[in-house]
Amino acid sequence: MNWLIETLRDNPEIAIFLALALGFLIGGVKLGKFSLGNVTGVLLAGVLIGQLNITISPNVKSVFFLMFLFAVGYSVGPQFFRGLKSDGLPQVLFSVVVCVACLLCAFIAAKVAGYNMGQAAGLLSGACTISAVLGVASDTMGQIGLTPDQHKALVDAMPVAYAVTYLYGTAGSAWFLASIGPKLLRVNLAKECADYEAKMGGAADAGDQMSAYRRLTTRAYQVREGSTPAGRTIAEFEAQFTVPRVFIMCVRQAGKICQTAPETVIRPGDIVGLAGPREVLLKIETTLGPEVDDRELFDVPIQILDVVVTSKAIAGKTLLQIRQSHEAEEVRGVFLRKLIRAGQEMPFNAGTKVDRGDVVQIIGPVPEVEKVAKKIGYADRVTEKTDVVFMGLGIVIGALIGAIVVHIGNVPLSLSTSGGALMAGLVCGWLRSVNPTFGRIPGPALWVFNNIGLCTFIAVVGITCGPGFVAGLKSAGLSLFLWGVFVTTVPFVVGLFVGKYIFKMHPGILLGACAGARTTTAALGAIQDEAKSKVPALGYTITYAVGNTLLIIWGVVIVLMMK
Repeated sequence: MNWLIETLRDNPEIAIFLALALGFLIGGVKLGKFSLGNVTGVLLAGVLIGQLNITISPNVKSVFFLMFLFAVGYSVGPQFFRGLKSDGLPQVLFSVVVCVACLLCAFIAAKVAGYNMGQAAGLLSGACTISAVLGVASDTMGQIGLTPDQHKALVDAMPVAYAVTYLYGTAGSAWFLASIGPKLLRVNLAKECADYEAKMGGAADAGDQMSAYRRLTTRAYQVREGSTPAGRTIAEFEAQFTVPRVFIMCVRQAGKICQTAPETVIRPGDIVGLAGPREVLLKIETTLGPEVDDRELFDVPIQILDVVVTSKAIAGKTLLQIRQSHEAEEVRGVFLRKLIRAGQEMPFNAGTKVDRGDVVQIIGPVPEVEKVAKKIGYADRVTEKTDVVFMGLGIVIGALIGAIVVHIGNVPLSLSTSGGALMAGLVCGWLRSVNPTFGRIPGPALWVFNNIGLCTFIAVVGITCGPGFVAGLKSAGLSLFLWGVFVTTVPFVVGLFVGKYIFKMHPGILLGACAGARTTTAALGAIQDEAKSKVPALGYTITYAVGNTLLIIWGVVIVLMMK
């Protein structure tokens, strides 16, 4: 045991990886539907290992923290800037209201309870589940003229407050928004969301279009005399389907498979291969003829492709408008499988607008999919390569700008290198959405930057502050927990009533916006379960982008307010 302890002290990098391994193991354990999460698990593991008095250079956490913040900004950049447009401005303003309420509640709680700025920052970070506040606040406290001992004492106080308040910040947020939120709004959430889906989708299959997966299939039918398609062209037959669409992919005439074109006339006895939602085909099959098994008819290569929307002709239009456009009629047989916005899969139906930077996953015959991709944007094909030049220069430029200090009176103001990296990520993410030919960071790589970047930072914080953690927990544990409940809950109450009476938001979207402004994905999942719908996700993306940015910046603001 002595050998192990001395080895960890002499090689602190081993202690970091040990904290990561134990933390992810602890964080993944579920009690019912609740788990601590990786960040809290790593913090607790780091605190435990920190009891061995291991010294780690602060430069380690700084490197990984910059990587994490850039990744955060890169992920939400397109939605952050889109929210500044007129149609997204109400959600931006709503996010600001909720985030300001979070800051003021944390400040009031800290002042009333007599906490120092380290405890205040930890309270804000844990109760609002925004771990990055720990790093930003630590950087800011290093720039306001504190002695090394004062700075260390305040930095050591942050993770104590964070750990005590994070549990309710996560689980309490999900419970409050999913269970108490609809009661405060006095609505039947499931009914409200179902009505909204029907309204947005019109009379055409809104339920299927709002589901998280596409029930697409192919079926072959032999056209009988007097049936619906007999004697009509393919274009005339397909015109009856708007949302969702049904296509004739192929036709067998006189025993031979023929090339299909909109003007092709369907004759009795022909075998037609239809593609579309299963339930739609089941509804119309009695008007076609007997179903047949014709494998050769559908033996064509099919492609699934993610496409980043960049076309000005597409952006801002609803799916119905896009499907009725002249360009859409030139390409047949392609279906939308998923709509992804800011990393979240969105519900969609006929009334859903498509924005620049959205990723649409389409499926269909290879030539047709390639045509559609060229019309709507940039094909985001699977690759393992990250544009490290783009990422590295982005962090450098952002950190250099953040390092600039402006003095107002005796108060030094600075974004800090961490705040600069966040802003650089926002701009780089937006640039990538506008011109996706450069700056690619694949999803798995972005996951590593986000999760390993943040958790490594948290591991170093836990190990460094470990010796003083237990004492701080004993002295202020219960008080911190109760104040954490206050800081977690009150901004939600404010947001619900402001959203209902001032912004006039739909209840489902309002609850999703509350979850987004507080950057709590767990709460979004609980709300959607309660709503039995994906509608709440429509309020999540813009508010998440704004909330993620503002709450991290509050790490600077709370320190200056407490000073």
